[in-house]
Amino acid sequence: MRDSPKPRVPARPRPATLVAGCVTFLAVLIADQLSKWWILDIYRLPVKQSVAIMPGLNFTMVWNHAVTFGMLGGLGRFGPAIFCAVALIAVLALLAQTIRTPRMVVAIASAGIAGGAVGNVIDRLRFGAVVDFIHAHAFGWSWYVFNVADSAIVCGVVLWIADTILADRRAAKRGH
Repeated sequence: MRDSPKPRVPARPRPATLVAGCVTFLAVLIADQLSKWWILDIYRLPVKQSVAIMPGLNFTMVWNHAVTFGMLGGLGRFGPAIFCAVALIAVLALLAQTIRTPRMVVAIASAGIAGGAVGNVIDRLRFGAVVDFIHAHAFGWSWYVFNVADSAIVCGVVLWIADTILADRRAAKRGH
């Protein structure tokens, strides 16, 4: 009689992974909200509109009523409520992933994305739009104006994708 293979037990999250996720979530959220408070209330960028910080970098005031990079801006007065509801559902899924994953990089990436999403939801609820102010440009090229939350979301997605690709490669090597 042949032994049947043992069922694979899913890896359990480590306490350090959970702590890293929680710290990342809070750090992104606090950094985002502090930077927006500073840019609005201390630096008073809405009055100044655009200020060159260094070559290739300006603080430029933009009230983003749309979604990421200005997409889907024509949803009318229900737009902010729709954006907030969808973002909060995504945040719950990301935080569940942060809690469940045994992979440190995935916990940090998902928590960073969630922290950024919550930061932008707070703006929509407070102002009806997201506060964007970081403007990178060079040699006639100009990127969208963004904020700390947007940066955390993009970095989190890139980090998660890179980790997934590397994990798949490691698993393929073990399998051969």
